[in-house]
Amino acid sequence: MSITPERKQALIKEYATGANDTGSPEVQVAVLSERITNLTEHFKTHAKDNHSRRGLLKLVSQRRSLLDYLKKIDDARYRSIVERLGLRR
Repeated sequence: MSITPERKQALIKEYATGANDTGSPEVQVAVLSERITNLTEHFKTHAKDNHSRRGLLKLVSQRRSLLDYLKKIDDARYRSIVERLGLRR
């Protein structure tokens, strides 16, 4: 359900805005999106796992908050990350 360190490093490298960037909203949204995707796949086989479902809802809420923040500070960056990740918005 969680992502491997190698996959996380690949996401950081792909979405980083600078050389040592690990905490920008773009990187955080990309990592959260990967975790959300993994959990969504998990629920296809474990439909009654309500404890993990609560965690999924928290992740979605956190990603939504980061996207709202990004839209507020820089609309172009927001549109870019939504398009790159293929999010519905």
